[in-house]
Amino acid sequence: MAKERLKSPRARLFVALDLPEGIRAGITAWQGEAFRDEAVRPIRPEALHVTLCFLNYHPEREIERIGAAVLGIEPRPVELRFLEEPVPVPPKRSRLYAIDAPSDGATELQAELSGVLEAERLYEPEKRPFWSHVTVARVRPEKGHRNRPRRVTTPPPALPGTLLQPFGGVRVTLYRSFMRPSGAEYVPLAGLDLPPPGAQKR
Repeated sequence: MAKERLKSPRARLFVALDLPEGIRAGITAWQGEAFRDEAVRPIRPEALHVTLCFLNYHPEREIERIGAAVLGIEPRPVELRFLEEPVPVPPKRSRLYAIDAPSDGATELQAELSGVLEAERLYEPEKRPFWSHVTVARVRPEKGHRNRPRRVTTPPPALPGTLLQPFGGVRVTLYRSFMRPSGAEYVPLAGLDLPPPGAQKR
């Protein structure tokens, strides 16, 4: 049975909160000015999101059940607001840059989703607290040192004021991730649309 499981097709999956098109366009415009250092690779617009639960690899036959769990969450408005300064992770010899997006709504949604998926034995919650953020760039590795990021000589500037206004997440989506030499490719498998902030709950 163990050998059969190892041979079965497996998918790398995660659940994310999708951003409005206008917000993604604003981030993309800022990236063009912020990440001119050759050591840094900006994240493509279609890959900008807030990761809620990284599920790792699952057999493809479980995708339908995972999608049903995601679609079973009660839709609700989720308001986010970016903080001005990009966050290097880790602070020294950074591997990526992120935008902090604190949100009580995103934290509550993540906790509910985590509980549902854990109860179905589809997810093992991380020990570290949930961090609501958007990864906006990754640092390329040094030549000949795959696990060692290059040194970034020009850190990114602060976000423009146009990106500091509150906004709502538009969708909770189950994604499949394909690892490519040019960066990960994400394919949506199931999605739950969310009402905008201020919408009355039915």
